[in-house]
Amino acid sequence: MPSHQRPGPSWPGRGYFQDMRFRLSAPLALLALSPASLLAQQPTPAAPPATQPAPAAAAKSVVSGPPIPLDRVVAVVDGVVITQSNLRERLLAKKQEGVAVPKDSAEYRAFALQTLNELVDEELILEKGKEIKTEVPDADVNNTVEQQFKAIRSRFSTDAEFKTELAKAGYGTPEEYKRFLSDGIKRNEMITRTTKKLREDGKLVSANVTDAEVQEAFDRNKAVLPKREASVTWRQIIIAPKPSLVEKERARVHAESLLAEIKKGADFELIAKRESADSGSRVNGGDLGWTRRGKMVPEFDRWLFGYYALAPGQLSPVVESPFGYHIIRVDRVNAAEVRSRHILITPTIDSSDVAAARREADSVAAQWRAGASFDSLAKKHHDYRSGEETTLLTPFPRAQLPTQYAQAFAGKKPRDVVVFDIPGNANIPVKIAVAQINSVEEGGDLTLAEVKERFRTRLAEEGGVRRLLDGLRKQAYVSVRPEAIDLTPLPEMPAR
Repeated sequence: MPSHQRPGPSWPGRGYFQDMRFRLSAPLALLALSPASLLAQQPTPAAPPATQPAPAAAAKSVVSGPPIPLDRVVAVVDGVVITQSNLRERLLAKKQEGVAVPKDSAEYRAFALQTLNELVDEELILEKGKEIKTEVPDADVNNTVEQQFKAIRSRFSTDAEFKTELAKAGYGTPEEYKRFLSDGIKRNEMITRTTKKLREDGKLVSANVTDAEVQEAFDRNKAVLPKREASVTWRQIIIAPKPSLVEKERARVHAESLLAEIKKGADFELIAKRESADSGSRVNGGDLGWTRRGKMVPEFDRWLFGYYALAPGQLSPVVESPFGYHIIRVDRVNAAEVRSRHILITPTIDSSDVAAARREADSVAAQWRAGASFDSLAKKHHDYRSGEETTLLTPFPRAQLPTQYAQAFAGKKPRDVVVFDIPGNANIPVKIAVAQINSVEEGGDLTLAEVKERFRTRLAEEGGVRRLLDGLRKQAYVSVRPEAIDLTPLPEMPAR
């Protein structure tokens, strides 16, 4: 990061405490439509022959070859036919996704029938999407198609191996497989957009959900809920070593001498390459590219956009910022953007400056433990100018803490105050953190209270979708044929 820009804090940032994921029986099975055979590097078995061969059940190819069995029809939705191979492909995809497939024949039949009804539900939503003119432009799915195609291709060491598995799965060429991916992704997006549009139009109303239904759903799913992550919250004061007055004056005088050279005709870009401490822009002669108001620290920003805004070709005087001393030149100006260059000269931070910062941190910690106000201590000592965070009260998973924080917080309890080094930047080798633990959450099983509202929301949405689908079934011709479902067990998936 260029040293003139607002730096981020010395920890990775907030927002790591992700919403917990949990499984519920969704009325729409919006699973990835990539063939499980390719994902598992295992071919999909050929579809079985029809149980009741008709005279046309085996037709000779135009060229010499064996008879080709017809696929079974397991459901019809208006004019759309769902075949056994469609169903088997979805079952394989579910298995690849980690869904437990029953081994008992009666349970497997029920599982297959449930999956078939999910396919029927999808066709009903797709038909509704056509009716209300839901559109999914090809451009909206092309990027996802490319990403999925590359991800699956990367699982094979050679093009020949990839094409062999494509052929086993029934695809003639990679382009044909890519079209298959595109159709599947477009189908899923069509379902998503149609459902969203129906909800926005007030035609998909969430169902009422009782506490008993929430409790039942929690009991049914608690075995597969993720564990609560061990987390911690804290407040902190970051202390940056400060250069001595002697070093600051030396840096300022050096910057002034460079500015004098440039005013006498020296090449700005060459001096930037030779002298600037900003490694990001130095190689380009100090070029910072285009920037907008507020992207730089205030001391820098005012020379681009504020009262002192420079015209193209103008030079600033030597400007002091938290990072050192700048010489700024504006190259071009647009309506809301400025392109500029700078030369940064930084005072040297030596070991005595770091030692002084550590003594300051120890003093702050002692005052904090003795009951001093956090706000007053932070106002006096915290490195606000570099954008460091002070209050981190959103639970932060311990597993994602930077090493320095993880080590410092190990075994600590609320109200404990700790002092430790954290990385600085190119100009400041180290900073010192003074942190007080605010709360500690141990890992473990999630409780109903923690996920109750998420379960209630999900169940309400599912109930609304189910009610819509039941209505669509009454309006359409739907024929589900359980007797046509082939109960041949699915092949085992290789370990991933």
